[in-house]
Amino acid sequence: MTSERGEWRHIAVPYALLVLTMLFWAGNSIVGRAMRDDIPPLTLTWIRWVGSATVLMPFALRQAWAERAEIRKGWPALLLLGVTGMCIFNSLLYTGLHYTTASNALLIQAMIPALVLMLGALFFGDRTPVLRIVGVGLSTVGVGFIVFKGSLEAVLGLHLGPGDLLILGACVVWAIYTLCLRLAPPIAPMSLLLVTVLIGVIGTAPLAWTERAQIAEIVLTPEVIGACLYVSIFPSALSYLFYNAAVVRIGPGATGQTIALMPLFGAWLAVFLLGEKLYAFHVVGMALIFAGIALSGLALVRAKQ
Repeated sequence: MTSERGEWRHIAVPYALLVLTMLFWAGNSIVGRAMRDDIPPLTLTWIRWVGSATVLMPFALRQAWAERAEIRKGWPALLLLGVTGMCIFNSLLYTGLHYTTASNALLIQAMIPALVLMLGALFFGDRTPVLRIVGVGLSTVGVGFIVFKGSLEAVLGLHLGPGDLLILGACVVWAIYTLCLRLAPPIAPMSLLLVTVLIGVIGTAPLAWTERAQIAEIVLTPEVIGACLYVSIFPSALSYLFYNAAVVRIGPGATGQTIALMPLFGAWLAVFLLGEKLYAFHVVGMALIFAGIALSGLALVRAKQ
């Protein structure tokens, strides 16, 4: 019993940081949708990484320079992580949010835990405990309860448009990023994040350039400036640091499963920011999501004993 309590304490910090991460990422989808008529999607992606790099530089540049030898040796893995996690994923996400709702985007992103498990087994030979598989299933059902409002008719009437397919593609890319974090060179988390963010800046610059005609039309209102600051700091610099650290501490499967929290937080944000009501299906969905994550945590504790 003492050992089990010790393991729970060991994983409590990464899970707490992941809760914050999913809250920030839920807000990111809402902001991306809200700004669709104000900032072109690929430009918003580039702004996100320029802002994040600016935030990280004072804290990470010296460490990254000290680890430059390891960074040079591990450049293929760093390039893979930067291209998938920073360039492709975010470009697909923000573009998709131009054509689908934030709720749809959050629902589709809840498929990531299952994708992490499937792709991990396929490409890395990962073996998943039964408890975690059950946990992922419970969390997925919980997400469905929230998004479909507990209605079978809504499930049967689901239609995927072009924006939804873009979000689905982004989910596959994110699952690949999550799994490939194990390939990162042995450098400090801040160094890893700074290098991949800089790859994001460089890689998304040509994409943003294709929107130069629309860039000229951007009006720097307080809302636009606030959105740029938000996506640069909270779902980028902070959330990626938390997420990457969690993958190291508790593994890609357990980390990826917490993404099921994003639709839940999206519903809460709609209640508190938009004045929407909380219904019984929200409560049922919340219970299933948390039960699934608890089962995954239990599988992790047992695996470490």
